[in-house]
Parts: sequence; structure tokens; C-alpha cells
Amino acid sequence: MQTLNINSKVQLNNKTSIPIIGLGTWQSQEGEQVENAVVWALQAGYRHIDTAKAYNNEEGVGRGIKKSGIPREEIFVTTKLWNEDQGYDSTLKAIDESLKRLGLDYVDLYLVHWPANIWGDMSNKREETWKAMEEIYKSGKAKAIGVSNYMVKHLEEMKNYASIQPAADQVEYHPFLYQKELSDYCVNHNIAIEAYSPLARGKYMNDERIASIAAKYGKTNAQVMIRWHLQHGNVAIPKSTHKERIEENINVFDFELSREDMQALDGLNQDLHIVFDPNTVP
Repeated sequence: MQTLNINSKVQLNNKTSIPIIGLGTWQSQEGEQVENAVVWALQAGYRHIDTAKAYNNEEGVGRGIKKSGIPREEIFVTTKLWNEDQGYDSTLKAIDESLKRLGLDYVDLYLVHWPANIWGDMSNKREETWKAMEEIYKSGKAKAIGVSNYMVKHLEEMKNYASIQPAADQVEYHPFLYQKELSDYCVNHNIAIEAYSPLARGKYMNDERIASIAAKYGKTNAQVMIRWHLQHGNVAIPKSTHKERIEENINVFDFELSREDMQALDGLNQDLHIVFDPNTVP
């Protein structure tokens, strides 16, 4: 396995490169909280910030980026199209609104947040939405485009209408939801896997099986879980608003999990969706 470091990236299928660790900002409150989190992350060496319209904090993320003093071109910024904005015209409008809130001319990655409006009528607007996403990519407003919460069936469906293949699929992924079928599919189709809730939202943060592995390396359970993602080739986007935790989450490049420990962590899988299960989306 190649040696990973804080500057390691995954090359996407359009030759854009994405840093392997990003700061997730779901439930980071607009204003000082998310602004500080972004600044602390960039100070700690993160170069990848993930937000979404639905998080209601794009403005604060944008302010944090500016406040950090890090040149824009050195930071990989992701945002997402919300469910209610799916459809051709509304997608084209949504990216402009997100860019305005972020105070940016472009994002590095723009994702369709869910395969349908899961809290609405579940109607399938995927084809017309993706056609607009392709226009956004061609316009330069997004350096890469992708999807989120798409399962194999949704990715297979895309073959019928996509001229541009999604560069990434951001999904819930952690040792208790080791999505091997989806992972293998994405590897075979050159789609990067981004893991949200990579720490299972803290649900198993004190799991003794992970703790026994962590003790061997002098690391925390969270660091072991993040390292597990990286060694699987995933991009991990742990969320925190605490400076010490943000720093801890990126301090994962001074050890490597053994094959046996990787297999032990793989074996924790329960197909456990802590968030909504996208397999239920037709």
C-alpha cells in the first residue's frame, strides 16, 4: 500500500484530485460555530471542506475559508443540490445560489444529495437533474460532479442517461456499514467513494473491539476508524466543531493498520444505516 500523508489525494475520473480527509459540516451551526470549525481545520492541515445547501451553513463555510488566509485554489470545496431543487431548471438555479452563499466562483465538487426527495413524493427526477449537473460541469461552476446516497441500482440507471460519469458517490460508510458491493462497483467504474458519518455518528465510539485495536497503536477509536477508511481507499469526511477533535481526526498518518486489524474491522459490519437507507429509494 502506498504511504499516505496529510497531503494525499484520490484522483477522480476527470483527473481532478480530492484530498483524502475533509471536514464534514452537517449540523455545524451557521455563524461562528461553523466558521471556527473551518478555520481550525484549515490551520490543522485539512484542505477539503464539505457542506450542502441543506446544512444551512454555506455562508459560514465561505467566511471561514476567507478568514483562514489559505488561497482558494488550495482548498477543495464540496456542496450539494438539495432534494427540493431537483429538476433541470431548478438545479441550474441552485448552484448559482450556493455559489453566492459561499462567496465563491466555483466549487470543486457538486453532488446530487439524494436520489429522490426522500421526505417528499419520491418522484424520479434523476435524469433531468443530471443533465443540468453536466451543464454545470461544462460551465466550470463545478470542477467535478457526482452523487450522494446512490446505491448500485441508481448508478446502473445512470448508464441510460449520463454523458458524464459521476466522479464520486458520497454515502454513509463505517465499519458497521461496510458497503462492499457498492465499494467494488465504484472501484470497477472509477467512481470515488466518500464516506460521510465515517465514525458512525459516535454510536460505537467506545466499542471494545475497536478499542483493543486502538490500544495497539496508541491511537483513539476515532483515529483507527478513520485510518480504516483511508486504507480502503475511501475519502473520509469526519465532522466536528471542537478544535481538539478536528486536530485528532487528521492525526492518522503516523501508523498503519495491519491486514489482520483491517479484516477485524471489516468483520464489524451489520449493514447498519444510522441515516436513511437509500436502498428504499426506487
